[in-house]
Amino acid sequence: MKTKTKIWLLKVAIHLSALIPIVNLYHNAFTDQLGADPVEAVIHYTGIGAFNLLLITLCISPLAKLVKQSFLMNIRRLLGLYAFTYALLHLFNFIVFDLQLDFSLLLSEIIKRPYITIGMIAFLLLFMLAITSINSLKRKLGKRWQKLHNFSYVILLLVGVHFYWSVKSEVSEPLIYFAISVFLLAVRRQKIQRWLTSKR
Repeated sequence: MKTKTKIWLLKVAIHLSALIPIVNLYHNAFTDQLGADPVEAVIHYTGIGAFNLLLITLCISPLAKLVKQSFLMNIRRLLGLYAFTYALLHLFNFIVFDLQLDFSLLLSEIIKRPYITIGMIAFLLLFMLAITSINSLKRKLGKRWQKLHNFSYVILLLVGVHFYWSVKSEVSEPLIYFAISVFLLAVRRQKIQRWLTSKR
């Protein structure tokens, strides 16, 4: 099978895997099939989806090296953009369904609740990476583009902390996610060290 065909098939699979669950989620929400607290269910689902997609995105580079399939790098941007899409829906659901579009309350929540503060910082950084994924901006940034996109490592840690702090009782799931995040960062420790050194 040709490389272009493989990439096309992978991208189709990513589109379907990312979009179908979202359509199904909102269908179930509006038809009252998400249990006693549909708002919490929608917020949690989109947040976990964003985290999963971010983790998968960061798995691509080491996986491509491990299996010696460099064409896998061509799907990394698409996965990253879907991670941002899910994060955007996570924030949208929180503002619209939980806060009822009360932006003064949103500001208060960001200031008073550390897990929301951390979450907003992570979202803004992810937004910055999504915007600079546009080819024209990528070309203009040149070598600075890679340095900027290394902030994905910071985002990963922030999202892990946001998840852990947002859980009131059962912490096993966020701890598992945090452990996976630390492992992925450890795999990149030399690259991260070079990035941190270059910023001094």
